[in-house]
Amino acid sequence: MSGMNEFIAFVRRHRVAASIAFLLVMPLLMPYQALAVNILIFGLFAVGFNLLFGYTGLLSFGHAAFLGVGSYLTGIGMVHMGLPWGVAVLLGVASAALVGVVMGYLAIRTRGIYFSMVTLALAQIVYYAFYKAERWTGGENGLRGIQVPKMEVFGFTLDFLNPNTKYYVILAFVAVALWFVSRLLASPFGAVMEAVRENEKRAAACGYDVDRTKLLVFVISAAICGLAGALRALHLSVVPIESLHYLLSGQAVMMCLLGGMGTFFGPFIGAGVFLTLEDVVTTMTRHWMAVVGAVFMFFVLFFPAGIWGSFMKRLDKSS
Repeated sequence: MSGMNEFIAFVRRHRVAASIAFLLVMPLLMPYQALAVNILIFGLFAVGFNLLFGYTGLLSFGHAAFLGVGSYLTGIGMVHMGLPWGVAVLLGVASAALVGVVMGYLAIRTRGIYFSMVTLALAQIVYYAFYKAERWTGGENGLRGIQVPKMEVFGFTLDFLNPNTKYYVILAFVAVALWFVSRLLASPFGAVMEAVRENEKRAAACGYDVDRTKLLVFVISAAICGLAGALRALHLSVVPIESLHYLLSGQAVMMCLLGGMGTFFGPFIGAGVFLTLEDVVTTMTRHWMAVVGAVFMFFVLFFPAGIWGSFMKRLDKSS
């Protein structure tokens, strides 16, 4: 039992390394590479959302805006501006963060369900703006022609058309993002985030600037989701207008709750379960959303801490 306790403590102490170690072998567990890449990207998307919802207690229904802006600006940078793909990714992340500043500044003035509805409304405005900008975004047809050329890294040629190469290049970005999130959560600012989640009024009474904390978390969350969007553009070689649809915001909520909100690795578990269910059930029936919805309701009712959250709680009790 003491060995198990030491193992659990080791994993928690080195959560970034443990997460990356699992993600390194994840392609071996998936039926095909594209599903593994999607889990990696949407897991990062859910991590960004979890930072706002799970750790700060703010439920947003507008995070698809950041995924879409990251995707579109990366694509626009490569297709219309001729930027190298690395610079285009930075443009996508920065643009998502900028949209996060505007949306966050307007949304944090509200509380509860009003906050959720304001983020949803603002995200729909972003959707409409990109939908009408056909010259730059392709409108209803989406933005096409995103190509990542072969890269020379330390004498090795990396071909992004190779599924394995694509997965591990994207994993490198995800690893950096996970390291950043871990450092953020372990910092004094991370403690302030959780204080705001637990009791906003008490946090304000302790002298913390609650509104500034919310805005900063909102922007960081937007930037991480923008990175997920940028990587998705490189993965798909096209940016569909559905990247900005509110259904993706709902999927982020479901992935977060399935995996366990407020947990470090839970978003990837949630993304894996959701996308694998979608992949399997769509081959059986076109009503796959009903099946996924039933599974989601089951976990919400009987495992409110989520899959990963419940698993970690059980380990704690057994130790």
